[in-house]
Amino acid sequence: MSLPHAILTALLEKPSSGLELTRRFDRSIGYFWSATHQQIYRELGKLEQAGHIRALPSAQPTRGQKKEYEVLPAGRAELAAWVGRPEDPKPGRDPLLLRLRAAAVAGGVGLEEELVRHLELHSAQLAEYEAIEKRDFPPERRVTRQDRLRHVVLRGGIELETFWTKWLTDTLKELSVSPDRPHRDAVPDAP
Repeated sequence: MSLPHAILTALLEKPSSGLELTRRFDRSIGYFWSATHQQIYRELGKLEQAGHIRALPSAQPTRGQKKEYEVLPAGRAELAAWVGRPEDPKPGRDPLLLRLRAAAVAGGVGLEEELVRHLELHSAQLAEYEAIEKRDFPPERRVTRQDRLRHVVLRGGIELETFWTKWLTDTLKELSVSPDRPHRDAVPDAP
């Protein structure tokens, strides 16, 4: 149910065409709510049919010209109502965690290399988020409530990537312990 709300949010920030929306998803909202281009276009049609958005009138209607959409009052009301609805947290579904669990029972090769690759990806994402924070959200630019809300979303991304980089680093260390040596935190047997 959240994709239509992500689209309404993006359109309230700036009326856009479907193509512009997909690009904006790739650069911002997509960091925390991803969608394919087909999903976005399909959802635009549903939102328009529901009376939540409309295509802006074009100065020169021509075949194949991109439509630019704006949110209608019904769409704003739906988004505002959705913001206030209670919703329980969703359990995480990360294939990497399932693969680690599977490796515990079935074995497998290449696990450490995959963990290193994930560490590199999360480290790069963390660096990107931190650069965005430095560029777009210095303390003096967090004046309005809207600025602070956008910043806390970014901080959430920073904290998640910080978690993943630390967890992956710790996991790689844990897996590098030799089976013939006790773990660094192991308590020796009592005499």
